[in-house]
Amino acid sequence: MSNFEAFFDYIQKISGKVLSEDDKHLLTAHFKPKKLRKRQYFLQEGDVCKYIGFIVKGSARTFTVDEKGHEHILKLSLENWWLADFESFYLLTPSRFNIEALEDLEILQSTNAQIEEFLKLIPAFSAMANVISQNYTIANQKRMQAAMSYSAEERYEDLVNNYPQFLQRFPQNMIASYLGLSPETLSRLKKNSFK
Repeated sequence: MSNFEAFFDYIQKISGKVLSEDDKHLLTAHFKPKKLRKRQYFLQEGDVCKYIGFIVKGSARTFTVDEKGHEHILKLSLENWWLADFESFYLLTPSRFNIEALEDLEILQSTNAQIEEFLKLIPAFSAMANVISQNYTIANQKRMQAAMSYSAEERYEDLVNNYPQFLQRFPQNMIASYLGLSPETLSRLKKNSFK
């Protein structure tokens, strides 16, 4: 299956609408395939996020580094997820985040201007964008609630229930950072969950 067939299937599945051949040609003409090697950056802090990327293969993390040099992971991303700092992408402001490939990445990327065009011209793309926007809003609310009011055990259980694939794809120290836990606490929680 080509990168674009997987992308078209994703759009149609999320939107519940069929892409016409013209829609597919337009997307193919303006989403550019790009490969990133493991540890290569899609975006670095201070740069403007000029592209949005759809992950066809691989994984990435979105993180920030505090004044003490500690990394804080905001998002872990896998196949069929989008890569971007949306604030920087839409407002053209310098990003506060880094987005790094954790495995070799194959993405399809496009610009803000093109995305705006797709939203106007392709009903399935517009419907997909609405569903994704709703899902992101809900996921962010849940993540904020978890960070403020869940215990370490509840945050870990939530991850296991909602993103079990993270445990196979990401190192323990990154999962700990994503959950706002120390690696030792995460190790203890994992051990207790197997009892």
